[in-house]
Amino acid sequence: FMRRIFGITLALAFFATLPTSAGGDAAEYGDGVTLDEAVAVEALLAAPDDYLGKTVRIDGVITGVCKKRGCWMQMTNPDTGNGVRIKVEDGVNVIPYTAMGKRATAEGVFDAVTLTPEQVEARAEQQAAEHKHADGESCDKSGPKKDGSGEGAGCDAPVQDNRIYMIRGTGAVIYS
Repeated sequence: FMRRIFGITLALAFFATLPTSAGGDAAEYGDGVTLDEAVAVEALLAAPDDYLGKTVRIDGVITGVCKKRGCWMQMTNPDTGNGVRIKVEDGVNVIPYTAMGKRATAEGVFDAVTLTPEQVEARAEQQAAEHKHADGESCDKSGPKKDGSGEGAGCDAPVQDNRIYMIRGTGAVIYS
């Protein structure tokens, strides 16, 4: 009986030393990250149709965060400068602006939104102008919704063939 109690106590002491979302060297958001292997951002952008609708994990550095609502973050491969937007559900997950510059792992469903010709034109104008979100305004208002009609992807999401690629984030781990 004493061996069993000692074993349980030892196991509890071990698990108590592991980092948690409340402390340690990492903070977990949403459902966390469950996939063991990351897909390179370059692979996603080089062959996006191979990943559409699939749950993927990416690793990188956070190079952008929505200042107004914390509803997205841009993750970038620091070696290549290529990045992808992680869009989280508004009000459910909030990415803190203080995460800028930190390493992170994020997971979610890789998605594409097809832009209308009007949205392509508006996006070109928007990219030519100064990004208003730099002053704390969210630029998501001009991006397409999931249904392609309005809010969603943001200013910096990669565009290829009139499509914006992003990850509909379900979870992330941000490292201190």
